[in-house]
Amino acid sequence: MKSFVILLLFFLFLPTARAQEFPPIGTIDFYGLRTVSERQIREALIVKEGDAMLNSKEEVDAIEKRLASLPNVIEAKLNAGCCTGDGKSTLYIGIREKGADVFQFRTAPVGKVRLTDKILKLGEEFADAHQKAVLKGDAAEDRSAGHGLMNNAEARAIQEKFIPLASRNLKLLRRILRESSDAQHRALAAEIIAYYKDKSAIVADLVEALKDADGSVRNNAMRALGVIAGYAQAHPEKKIKVPFEPFVAMLNSLEWTDRNKSALVLGELTVRRDAELLKLLREKAVPALVEMARWKNDGHGGTSFFILGRVGGLSDEEIGQSWMSGKREDLIAEVQQNLRKR
Repeated sequence: MKSFVILLLFFLFLPTARAQEFPPIGTIDFYGLRTVSERQIREALIVKEGDAMLNSKEEVDAIEKRLASLPNVIEAKLNAGCCTGDGKSTLYIGIREKGADVFQFRTAPVGKVRLTDKILKLGEEFADAHQKAVLKGDAAEDRSAGHGLMNNAEARAIQEKFIPLASRNLKLLRRILRESSDAQHRALAAEIIAYYKDKSAIVADLVEALKDADGSVRNNAMRALGVIAGYAQAHPEKKIKVPFEPFVAMLNSLEWTDRNKSALVLGELTVRRDAELLKLLREKAVPALVEMARWKNDGHGGTSFFILGRVGGLSDEEIGQSWMSGKREDLIAEVQQNLRKR
């Protein structure tokens, strides 16, 4: 069965990905480095920009083990995706050093409840259509209704079927998220429940899914909450409340998808510059935001760059000008200086 991790990226190291679908490595970026240097990591990594993408789980496991043997490193995680602006692969190296926070997720449920074959088939069809669209560079989507509808006609037609499906199966989707022992079923449930018409009614379900032991479930829940957060900003009259605390914590996760998707949500939640949210980000996440703002892939680093600028008291206009002119380091230095003055 195909994985139901529906991402803007298709990760090489998931069981269903095929290495030959991935072009050579275009960028390598890092996160979690505090006392360990990038040079130390690169020397142990062996692969470099321009090399062929790693083509087996065994290779990945061997590199992660080698990285974890470095002084002061407890655990390492490699994450690959597609694609950079010039069509090459991205590779992210996550490091958990001694003393870093460890995330405690809930124990995986053991229930036998499952999605119907019809829902599973629709999920597989969407996974195929989505992957083809991404690899063609056709991943844009309309989020104006509080859920994603891709511009790609084939993928969008399937997503539109998710809307009545979520309404008819809300109780089942909630049971799957809480009780099912099958992580693929939970991940697909998190994807589909996001299409329920009353967004305020499903926020709690998706927030609870952020505690799931499986990264694909968390990823789909975060992505859905990010879209809902943007919808809530555009429609304050609906009084939809998306809590920010879990996403701030996940900016320090070893899992790249946790970091990437939590940044997307916080990009929406910081638009109004809530004082309590900015305070928590200053206290808990500035080092993480700095390294994420330096990621070479604009689609991944841009959101964290804007969040960092907001944390540092800069206007969106100032942040945007720095981004467009390529002055990332200048803005990072300005933010760090502003924060030292507090």
